[in-house]
Amino acid sequence: MSEQSLWWERYKLAGAGASEIAASVEAAVTAGLLSPGEALPPVRELAERLGVNPNTVAAAYRSLRDRGTVETRGRAGTRVRERPSRSLRQRTYAVPEGVRDLTSGEPDPELLPRLAPPSRIDVSHYRYASSIESALEEQVRLRLARHFDVRKAQAKGFHGAAAADEASIEAAELVTRSRFLPVFGALDGIDRLLATHTRPGDKVAIEDPAWGNALDSLASRGLTAQPMQVDDEGPDPADLRAALAAGARAVIVTTRAQNPYGAVVSPRRATLLRAELAAYPEVLTIDDDHGADLTPGVPHVLCGATKHWAYLYSASKSYGPDLRIAVLVGDDDSTDRVAGQLRHTARRVSGVMQEIWATALADPEHDAVLARAAETYAENRRALIGELARRGIEAHGETGLNVWIPVPDETAAATGLLARGWAVSPGSWFRVRTGPGVRVTVAGLRPGEAAALADAVAAALGRGDTGRSAAHRTVPV
Repeated sequence: MSEQSLWWERYKLAGAGASEIAASVEAAVTAGLLSPGEALPPVRELAERLGVNPNTVAAAYRSLRDRGTVETRGRAGTRVRERPSRSLRQRTYAVPEGVRDLTSGEPDPELLPRLAPPSRIDVSHYRYASSIESALEEQVRLRLARHFDVRKAQAKGFHGAAAADEASIEAAELVTRSRFLPVFGALDGIDRLLATHTRPGDKVAIEDPAWGNALDSLASRGLTAQPMQVDDEGPDPADLRAALAAGARAVIVTTRAQNPYGAVVSPRRATLLRAELAAYPEVLTIDDDHGADLTPGVPHVLCGATKHWAYLYSASKSYGPDLRIAVLVGDDDSTDRVAGQLRHTARRVSGVMQEIWATALADPEHDAVLARAAETYAENRRALIGELARRGIEAHGETGLNVWIPVPDETAAATGLLARGWAVSPGSWFRVRTGPGVRVTVAGLRPGEAAALADAVAAALGRGDTGRSAAHRTVPV
């Protein structure tokens, strides 16, 4: 038997229609038969083998790409993503000893408030009911009232506040007076909302590049990502329009600190997005505001643009990734659906966990810690983006913990940086259709490292090596 025949026998790709072909590829990925980075057959070759029209195979490949299972690499063809969304395996980044690791996407542990359990916890009053504890509800309402104080933000001149319109004010009032429900973090809230509002095969509009775990969540539910290209102000309204016209049942938007791009939804962009949604009242909108405590100014959200909406306020980036709790605010129907699902699964977020977060929110000393963290992250972003700009390199990071650097070839860029002592995340972990790039987590960047890192990026991109390829090893700590 020839080598090519053995290949076909091993992978058993089959199907007469695009959905069947896509399903057979995903089955091979999930079973471990197709490995990350492995090439799929060219469209015409697979079409000939299966006896179908090449357009059918091309449609299957497009579906797989949109679902995050494969990526197109130009002359390298169509290959399984390094972190395939439907695979049972999770790709790990083995960072060699001595290499500066900027891949995590997590906050700097040194900039997190020091939390402690309440001195006395009376567990006797906690029940299985999926309600929010009164102490947490009180503190979150106070916190969100502060975040959504549009007029106060205008007076202080915060980013975009002066352009806040009546829709922003109405959305703020809607969030602060609606029902609250604790969930196990922002991703858990997104996943539960999608589980109750969508069915396998439905389309979901999502940013591109997007949070990799959100893409994986869509794929695990059999949902198709409808990518919306992101710039510094948020998702492209034209892409949202196309996604809605294609039948998207839900829209996920990161309000600020977008991962990996660093976008913050501007008031102008929020107005345009809401206008696109006006003709689709049944669509679910999800505003993920995980960066709320680390980004000054008012969040510009989509809440209320349709009948079904939700806003997520999370503890992870501000108080610590292991504090697995967020508050979901939404319309009555959406909140009821998630609460019903919780009753049949985890029942509810632990009352002890709720009390820990409520205690943390009530401590005024923690606000000073969060303010210092927010300013440090902002300084680190500005420093790196500025150093890259001086070397003629484009980068993005309006808010959040990361900087996104577009590159011609992300594999070459990531490999070149690793050789120079810096580990960054390849864009393939996050993107659907957008061009290649790398994500750099700047949360723990130390003083003086921005210039050394920018030198390494320039060298990896062939912009000229300044001779400081491993300069971060000599930067004062």
